[in-house]
Amino acid sequence: MRRYDFVLLDADNTLFDFDRSEHEALRLALEAFSIPCPPETEALYVSINSFLWAMLDRGVATREWLVVERFARLTAALGVDADPAALNRTYLDRLGEQSFLLPGAQEVCRALGEHCTLAILTNGVARAQRGRFDRSPLKELIPHLFISEEIGASKPSPAFFRPVLDALGITHLSRALMVGDNLTSDIGGAAAMGLDTAWYNPRRLPNPGPAVPTWEIARLEELLPLVLEGPDFETSNEVF
Repeated sequence: MRRYDFVLLDADNTLFDFDRSEHEALRLALEAFSIPCPPETEALYVSINSFLWAMLDRGVATREWLVVERFARLTAALGVDADPAALNRTYLDRLGEQSFLLPGAQEVCRALGEHCTLAILTNGVARAQRGRFDRSPLKELIPHLFISEEIGASKPSPAFFRPVLDALGITHLSRALMVGDNLTSDIGGAAAMGLDTAWYNPRRLPNPGPAVPTWEIARLEELLPLVLEGPDFETSNEVF
């Protein structure tokens, strides 16, 4: 018996160790432009980048603008002369080479994949995300990868989720679960579509709202009983 037939998984900081990948990619990119990368510079970049991605989640920024603007702000703050667009391209190339998984990600996906259809749903940049996915063991375990840049819309927008549901043939919303670490783009976006959600919260942070997940997990292994040991009910809500 299983509760869900489809498990939709966020990529960064849900399956992939994005913090580690970001650290390595930023160091290599800045080194290519002869820019030192002490902890203070990395912290500044992370702060700028997080702020701009939050703007994207709220629908007040575009990805194309964001990825260059983050390096424009960083180089301006550092007082260095470097082309932000070229720096961004180098960073994305290096990021695509980093494919570190979080603990349990491979094992959990292998176990779930024996019973459910798995898909990755990510707002990341395609240039980097496909490189990381292709280099990871998840490529053999997860048959579907949906990237916002390729869809033309970002989580949490329904314009992102609708094509994904259509492509996967999800006709009963109650049979699909969205798993992610971001309360806005993953949990709020999926819940607004009528999907059940699991908030991956390994640091057990308080939920400031307004998104309310169906489930909350601190370890990926906790997905197994949620997905595979639920009641195999016959009735469900129809999509849309």
